[in-house]
Amino acid sequence: MPVRNYTEDRTKIMDFLSGFVSHDSTGKKYIKYGLQLTKLAHRDQVMLTIDLDDIAEMFEELCDAIIHNARRYTTLFGEVIQEMLPNYKTQEVGPKDILDVYIQHRLKMDTTNHTEGEYRDPKNQYPPELLRRFEIYFKNRSEKDHLSVREVKAEHIGKLITVRGIVTRCTEVKPMLVVSTYTCDQCGAETFKTVNSLSFMPLINCESETCRLQKSGGRLYLQTRGSKFIKFQEIKIQELSEQVPEGNIPRTMTVHVKGELTRLVLPGDHCSITGVYLPIVRTGFRQMSQGLLADTFLEAHRIVKMNKTEDDELEDRELTQAEAEEILNTYNYDMMANSISPEIFGHHDVKKALLLLLVGGVDRNPNGMKIRGNINICLMGDPGVAKSQLLSFIDRLAPRSQYTTGRGSSGVGLTASVMKDPITGEMTLEGGALVLADQGICCIDEFDKMMDSDRTAIHEVMEQQTISIAKAGILTTLNARVSILAAANPAYGRYNPKRSIEQNIQLPAALLSRFDLLWLIQDKPDKENDRRLADHITLVHMHCRQPEANFDPMPMNLMRRYVSYCRTIQPTIPEDLTDYLVSAYVEIRKEARNSRDMTFTSARNLLGILRLATALARLNLRPSVVKQDVDEAIRLLDMSKASINQTQQFGGRVQTATDQIFHIIRDMISELNSRTIKMADAQERCLTKGFNPDQFEEAIEEYEELDIWQINQSRTKITFI
Repeated sequence: MPVRNYTEDRTKIMDFLSGFVSHDSTGKKYIKYGLQLTKLAHRDQVMLTIDLDDIAEMFEELCDAIIHNARRYTTLFGEVIQEMLPNYKTQEVGPKDILDVYIQHRLKMDTTNHTEGEYRDPKNQYPPELLRRFEIYFKNRSEKDHLSVREVKAEHIGKLITVRGIVTRCTEVKPMLVVSTYTCDQCGAETFKTVNSLSFMPLINCESETCRLQKSGGRLYLQTRGSKFIKFQEIKIQELSEQVPEGNIPRTMTVHVKGELTRLVLPGDHCSITGVYLPIVRTGFRQMSQGLLADTFLEAHRIVKMNKTEDDELEDRELTQAEAEEILNTYNYDMMANSISPEIFGHHDVKKALLLLLVGGVDRNPNGMKIRGNINICLMGDPGVAKSQLLSFIDRLAPRSQYTTGRGSSGVGLTASVMKDPITGEMTLEGGALVLADQGICCIDEFDKMMDSDRTAIHEVMEQQTISIAKAGILTTLNARVSILAAANPAYGRYNPKRSIEQNIQLPAALLSRFDLLWLIQDKPDKENDRRLADHITLVHMHCRQPEANFDPMPMNLMRRYVSYCRTIQPTIPEDLTDYLVSAYVEIRKEARNSRDMTFTSARNLLGILRLATALARLNLRPSVVKQDVDEAIRLLDMSKASINQTQQFGGRVQTATDQIFHIIRDMISELNSRTIKMADAQERCLTKGFNPDQFEEAIEEYEELDIWQINQSRTKITFI
């Protein structure tokens, strides 16, 4: 690149700021940056963001120079704006702060000293950073692609780049020293020093003319009131899951955020960050301990929260009420439900339940007590019924979500781990999957494979929506307002209808009762259904698209925006529905008692109906719940119960003590992987299960007559035929 003439560039910058004309929504012209400079002069605005697309309209060459040397041009813009600001001041600035009074007092002293013949040391003028009350940031060109963390290389150092990622950690916002002011204890002279890096070495000896002549060697003391601090926060961003090549670990990048850009994102947010890529310069002992390696960071200029799709920024993208009503007229409740993973055959009621989980119910806080609005669903069933596919689709569809598996996550990985902050050295909490998915959905696959100790971490989250931490002296409660979508396989590979629900699921009742809907999806042989399923799968496999339906599925991006709009509605439950709800709940309890219901029917089921009903009202953009919403919620609850209870019909006659003893001995045979077991071992096992010796002998003789097994002459061994 040719050598830049920065004097010419200053003139161009001045022309651009004072002369760039833009158009508002009505087509009226206005000087875009002139209005903002007026606000800066009157301190109504602190941050000025320069759009590089605007600069490219007037000076294409200058725009390229800024992208390649952003830090230098930030300083140039600051100097030019500082010169121009007095011309834009039309009135006196409002109340003064401490630094204003301090500088005014010092300027007055300088004037007095000047009249008395004393001069300020030219090496010790007020640094422009001390007097500056604004921040300059650049917005990258819209045509520039978003980079992943992995794509940022050495060629990008010093350049303005835009990186996409998910925020995994944010430190506290702390004051950072920009200009340090010192006072000499001998001559009283003031010394100013601008701090440009993260490391800082305080000045000790005074270098003023007076101290040098007197050779008194005055010492400098830092004056906090005369120094300038700005807000500072460190953010860690991690690559998005789709950007990570197979077999690789996601990479992270450190982002340094200053001033008005702090507190814009939280852990778990998908964001796009524009900034200057720079190396961290260390000095002294830190450089020695670090060795030959160097760290890098991104100095943030612009932070934008994003949706999960490429370049779908949340700015100016919220749906209006008219647009939402138009979408509702185009797609009804059934169409939206069938638009969830349309490549998957059937499961219509399950998809409806997942749609309501995305929308969620309404939180209630009567007298400080919290009643959650988030809906929790557990999908169980035989292998190959597309449970994991449904989970991964919901993970991609939800605006905020985390996907994990039972074996691949520990209790700490789900809740929070204690880490040492590399900058401050304090112990800090780094959020796990449930904290990162706050106000979103946490999809947990292979839920049954989790360790019991890890699974207990979810109990508090599912009902109280918080995570209580007591580790390393940190006692706190984190928010985890998250919906749990779990998928589990039955304990024996396939669901065995001859066993009870507890034996098949092997999950504790305390956990099962926290799920609003517990859905069992079985893979039953059915000639007609199997034929349609096979046709569906082969068509999807051949053409890589879902079969033709009688409607076009709702696009994922549109559904995401519609669900986000629905979540802003707060429907209420009218009083005239109270009696209907109460009688419906009493009837459900009565049926559960009479029909030996295998699920756990409790007051949580009533709250589950209320949550599903309010979610339906939200989905239909209604301000209050109607009777149809309650009926649909009860129908979904009945269908989920029926999916579990209907399996008990295949159990045949009621098992007698003889049948139960046979099952115990058969299980022993399968455990030992042998056709022969000792009679004494079998008798001992049966007696510990509560059967008496007479019942054991009766069972042995009955199944011997049926030629199920044979007993040797000494009656010491049982051999299966």
